[in-house]
Amino acid sequence: MSHPFGTLHLIANPTSGSGAVRKTMPELRRLLDEHELDHEVHLTTGPGHATELARSIVEGGGRYIAAVGGDGTVHEVVNGLLDADGQPIAADIVLAVVRAGSGGDFARTFGLDRPVERLVRRHLTGTATMPLDVGHVTYVKDGREESCFFVNIAEVGWGADVVRRAAKLPRFVGRVRYLISALAAVRAANPQQVALVLEKTTANIGMVELVVANGQFFGGGMKVAPRALPDDGLFNVLAFTGGKAQVFTLTPKLFQGEHLPNPRIAEWQSSTASVAPEEPMLVEADGEVLGTTPASFTVVDKPLVLKI
Repeated sequence: MSHPFGTLHLIANPTSGSGAVRKTMPELRRLLDEHELDHEVHLTTGPGHATELARSIVEGGGRYIAAVGGDGTVHEVVNGLLDADGQPIAADIVLAVVRAGSGGDFARTFGLDRPVERLVRRHLTGTATMPLDVGHVTYVKDGREESCFFVNIAEVGWGADVVRRAAKLPRFVGRVRYLISALAAVRAANPQQVALVLEKTTANIGMVELVVANGQFFGGGMKVAPRALPDDGLFNVLAFTGGKAQVFTLTPKLFQGEHLPNPRIAEWQSSTASVAPEEPMLVEADGEVLGTTPASFTVVDKPLVLKI
């Protein structure tokens, strides 16, 4: 049976979540077969392959694309669905997400962090969708300016270092790897005085961490940006302006989204943000370390449609 959006193309990273995708795929395929839903599986073989697969599927006529894995898989798939200007490479593309593993913060914003059987019923066989904003980030890597798109959250500073350190730890430890990495990153943090340039203002602040949020969650379930709306054409921008231990000490409240309001967290709604500290700071997006500052962020207004 064909879905109204066409054949469902599952782009799966078999190594995501310490092999969680490998465990998920047989059940996912069984359920899709029970619903007699036409689908094809495309397994990635390395970094960047999901981007290539997404682009080739669409060029071959596919329009219904599911990223199966964590935030990194979603990140790569989205970058394959957009051209250099942030516009879809074809009309009528529908993005779906099947979370597998310990990450999946993007999925949490939409309530898509559910068991696979519920996702198949609610999310892969129905027709409900919503428009989705995408972020564009420029940064420096190996001395050159580069750029990419992101759908969830980008960070500058402490949080990017947490991501870098967490990537080196075993995935099976789950959230603990973020807590271990957070403590280590605090010791190495380098708060700086920066000019944060936003759409309608410039803030001169001391900053240890900058969050540029399209989605609400990061770090394995921390609700860092509870006021972020992924379809409003704006980022929820948060600058942590306290001491270097501020973000770590707020971690328990971050998991509950109870860290706001806070006199040491400056918050804005803006379609753009840029920062160029005197000493380069790490930049990450969607859980992937990209490079260093100077960095700029711009919202691309609703170029994609998300299956919900």
